[in-house]
Amino acid sequence: MAKNGKQLANGKPKVSEPKGKLDNDLDALFKLPLSEFISGRKTLAAELKKSGRKDDAQYVMTLVKPSVSAWAVNQLYWQHREAFDQLMATGQRFRQAQTSGRAGKIADMREALDARRKALLRLSDLAAALLTDAGSSATPEMIHRISTTLEGMSAYASLPDAQRPGRLNRDVDPPGFESFASLMPAAGMTQMKKEAGRVTSSQKPGDAAITRPKSESAGKTSRVEQTRQASVAAAKVSLQDARSLLSKAKARAQSLETAQKKANVAVKETEKQKGEAEARFEKARLASEDAIQRAQGIAVELEAAAKALAEAQRTAERAAKELEKFVGH
Repeated sequence: MAKNGKQLANGKPKVSEPKGKLDNDLDALFKLPLSEFISGRKTLAAELKKSGRKDDAQYVMTLVKPSVSAWAVNQLYWQHREAFDQLMATGQRFRQAQTSGRAGKIADMREALDARRKALLRLSDLAAALLTDAGSSATPEMIHRISTTLEGMSAYASLPDAQRPGRLNRDVDPPGFESFASLMPAAGMTQMKKEAGRVTSSQKPGDAAITRPKSESAGKTSRVEQTRQASVAAAKVSLQDARSLLSKAKARAQSLETAQKKANVAVKETEKQKGEAEARFEKARLASEDAIQRAQGIAVELEAAAKALAEAQRTAERAAKELEKFVGH
């Protein structure tokens, strides 16, 4: 969890001071692990209500628990701000290139889109690690939803009604073909409206097209064509991004599946070796017991033989004494 921002007490957001300042509290709430969001929301609302901030408490209770993909994007913002900001910067560079009057604007747009693709790939890897650490599955579908949301946030970052980063509760859709015009600065749109307004009320639209100088008409056509080309270029790069992320996710899934199969084989081999070792141990145990029994039997026989030998020796000594008596007479 990011160190900056609101501090947490016992894993739950703590009400900040002065009253009426809710930003730090909300930031702390959205930094929590997803499984703690509901309890954290209740705790925060209760603390706010207790301190007399009923309106804030009511607002907090209306907050919707983020989806897994939205939560992951929030954590990228809180825990990997540098990589997140780099992606947002690529969106701004694309819009600046789109509305510039430079001759190489198409090349600039492609460069910005290429930088965005690299930033998306890096954030996708970071998101996969976040999901894994949180006990969630980084499936290809989940990574695609995360990258799509990141792409949408990058496109809408500079707009007044853009989603606030770090507090998402749902996925954000990227702009389509029809949305690129809305991303152009207001000055450009105003100029286009002025050009369209040059047709007077006494002229028909068809007459205006005829009387307008060819250079002006050609200029407007060129701008429309450039916007169309930019839209097509952006769509192609987005498609490449999606295919690249999908391919990477599939490769990751296959790699994990292969690793799991190898692990299963290793477990089976270990169990087999364990079984063989246990069988060898049992066999050795039985052989040891048999050897002990044989040794004990031999010890008994040896003791009996020793007694018999001693008895024979005593008998021989008595016989020798008797023989001496007869020889002496």
